Amino acid sequence: MTILAIETSCDETAVAVTKQRTVLSSVIESQINDHVLYGGVVPEIASRRHIESISSLYKKALEQANITINDIDAIAVTYTPGLIGALLVGVNFAKSLAFALDKPLVPVHHLRSHIAANYIINPDLEPPFLSLVVSGGHSHLIHVKSYTTFETIGRTRDDAAGECFDKTARALGLPYPGGVHLDKIAEQGNENAYTLPRPSVEGNDLDLSFSGLKTAVINQIHKHNQKNQKINTADMAASVRKAVCDLLIDKTITACERFNFKKLAIAGGVAANSLLRRRITEECKKRKIKLYIPPLSLCGDNAAIVGVQGYYEYINGNIASEDLNAFATMDIGK
Repeated sequence: MTILAIETSCDETAVAVTKQRTVLSSVIESQINDHVLYGGVVPEIASRRHIESISSLYKKALEQANITINDIDAIAVTYTPGLIGALLVGVNFAKSLAFALDKPLVPVHHLRSHIAANYIINPDLEPPFLSLVVSGGHSHLIHVKSYTTFETIGRTRDDAAGECFDKTARALGLPYPGGVHLDKIAEQGNENAYTLPRPSVEGNDLDLSFSGLKTAVINQIHKHNQKNQKINTADMAASVRKAVCDLLIDKTITACERFNFKKLAIAGGVAANSLLRRRITEECKKRKIKLYIPPLSLCGDNAAIVGVQGYYEYINGNIASEDLNAFATMDIGK
């Protein structure tokens, strides 16, 4: 089954053509240069850039796949969660295509597609398994019961891990996107140089919290500045990175042992973090847990993962009507 997939949930415009788990083409246009001036994504600018780019990317994806639009069996699109204006660009473009071509329209949840990144390079990966989904907007522990059945067993109560990285990077004066630059400079630092908290929350002990950690880092930076003391950027970056990874790995391994998961898949933009990749690999090896991590090219937002998840949504009967809308937030299980 050949699917044309569209992704516009944040600041990457992406279109891909997939066939089951095989990627026939994948094109992405990043907006980093548009948002670097502001130190973060500006929703209005993101939406306008999607409008400007999506039509040409659609044509390019078909060309790279060496097919015509008549060879497409269905249109898949990210419809939640994300920036509402950005999502609407992709949803409306997909709806128009589906209507004009009389093709099925397949709605895809953004977090589901990130998990599906692991299907592309791991033909042996099948549910059930545990997935840690970590990005700038999400930090979730997901029980993947089937290709289209999901249960959240742990999540952040406030900020996401990626947001903690990005905001502390900005406070340290690192360029946008902060998380990537923080990871690079942290390789040169002493991760034990600064004492930082590992926040916990009441209730579900698999839930996470990064707001207090982010605040603690920013407060330390401000105190040093007020005293005209120079903070060691590499050391602080390394200390923050270690604290975030400590929290993520502790909760993930606890969930694996508590629920007897023998397969773990990492997904999302923060899955590209070098320390997280190294340490989770070591921990899983010790416990004989089969670990799946997508290549760096599939950690960020892209349409190939939307197409792969869209295939499973389609065969499960998840077809949208012409009144499909975009939603800024939605539980992965819905």
